[in-house]
Amino acid sequence: MPELLVSSTNSQASSVPSAVIAPSRILREKWWYLGPAFVASVAYMDPGNFATNLEAGARFGYELLWVLLWSNAMAILVQYLAAKLGIATGRTLPENCRAEFSHPVTVSLWIVAEIAAMATDLAEFLGAALGFYLLFGIPMLPAAVLTGVCVMLILAVEQFGFQWLERVIMFFVGVIGISYALEMFFTKPSWPPILQHTVVPELHSGSIYLAVSMLGATVMPHVIYLHSALVLPRREVHDREEHHHRKMELLDVLLAMNGAWLINSAMVVMAAAVFFGGSIHVYSIEAAHDTLVPLLGRFAGLAFAVALLCSGLSSSTVGTMAGQVILQGFMQFRISIFLRRLVTMIPAIAVIAYGLDPLKTLVLSQAVLSFCLPFAMIPLLMLTRRKDLMGAHANRPITNFLAVTATVVILTMNIWLLFAIATGKS
Repeated sequence: MPELLVSSTNSQASSVPSAVIAPSRILREKWWYLGPAFVASVAYMDPGNFATNLEAGARFGYELLWVLLWSNAMAILVQYLAAKLGIATGRTLPENCRAEFSHPVTVSLWIVAEIAAMATDLAEFLGAALGFYLLFGIPMLPAAVLTGVCVMLILAVEQFGFQWLERVIMFFVGVIGISYALEMFFTKPSWPPILQHTVVPELHSGSIYLAVSMLGATVMPHVIYLHSALVLPRREVHDREEHHHRKMELLDVLLAMNGAWLINSAMVVMAAAVFFGGSIHVYSIEAAHDTLVPLLGRFAGLAFAVALLCSGLSSSTVGTMAGQVILQGFMQFRISIFLRRLVTMIPAIAVIAYGLDPLKTLVLSQAVLSFCLPFAMIPLLMLTRRKDLMGAHANRPITNFLAVTATVVILTMNIWLLFAIATGKS
C-alpha cells in the first residue's frame, strides 16, 4: 500500500507543476504533526473548567475573563516547553526528573503529581457522569460506572495505533467547540464589556478563590507531564539537532491552546450573559442546565449537556494516560492502563455515593491543581534551560524570563488565596 501511494505521487509529479503539489504536501505534513497538543488541550476544557467558568461568569460576570487570557498564555509556554523537552531528550518529563534529580526529590515530585492526577480525574469523571445524567436521566452512580466503561473503550482505540486515539480526542474537542459556538449564538452577548474585561485585569479577595481555580483548571499540571510523552511517537533521532519537529509542535500548541481559550471564554460569557445578567443564582451544574432550557431554548440545554459529556469522556481518557506516564516515568513502575482506570474511579464514585456537591467538589479540585502546578513547572524550567541536556533546543534568555515570571505569578496567587482563606475574606 505505501509503495502504491509513492508511485502514484511520482507519476503525478511529472505532469503537474510543483507549485500545485507543494501546498498539498505541506498541508499533509502539518496534519501528520497535529495531535499531541490537541490531546493535551482536552484537559483545558474538562468538567473542572465547566465548573470554574460557570461559577465565575454567574458570580462575577465578565470580570475574570482576563484570567483565562493570561492562563492560556502560560499554558502555551508551558506546553511548548514540555513538548520541546520530549523532542530534545527522547524522554518524558518524569523520566528526566528521575534521571537528573535525587531520589527523595523524585519521590516528592511523584507524590504531588499523583495528587494532581487524582484531583483531575475526580473532576473529569464527575463531569462525564453529570453529562450522562443530564442527557439521558441516568442516575449518577450508574452513570459513573457507564463512564468508566466508555473511557476504557476509548482507550482501547489505541490498539489500532496511537494516531487513531488522537483523532478520536480531536473529534471530541470539535464537538465541544461546536456546542459552545451554538451557546454563543443563543446567548447573543454584548461584546464591548467582554473585550474590556479580557484585556483589563480586575481581582479582589472575593474573587481570588475562583481566579486560582480557573488558573489550575487552565494550565493543568498533569498534561505538562503527558505532553512530553505525546511527542515521542513522532520523534526521530535527528530531531535533537534539527528544529523542524519543534516548530511543527509549536504550531500544534498554538492552534490547540488558543482553541481551548476560546471555548473557555465562551463558557464564562454564556454564564455571565444568562445568569449574572439575569441575577440568577447558580448552585449546581444541573440547575444551570435546567435554567438554560426555559431561557434560551431546548437546543441550548442540549448543547450544554453534550459538551459536558464529551468533555468528561475525553478528558478522563487523557487523565488516565497522564497517570500512566507519571507512574512509569517517576517510579519505573507500570500497570495496565485499564487497571489504573478502575482504581482511579474510586474517589469519584465515593463522592457520588456520599452525595457531595459536584459543583463545589469540581471547583475545589481545580484549586488543588493550582497548588500542584509549581511542582511541575519548576523542574521543567530547570531542565529546559540546560544546554547539555537540551542541545540546540535549550531555552533562550527571554523564554527563561517568561517561564520564571509565570511561575512567580502562580505562586503569588496561591499565597494570596491562602491569606484570604486565613483572614476569612475568601
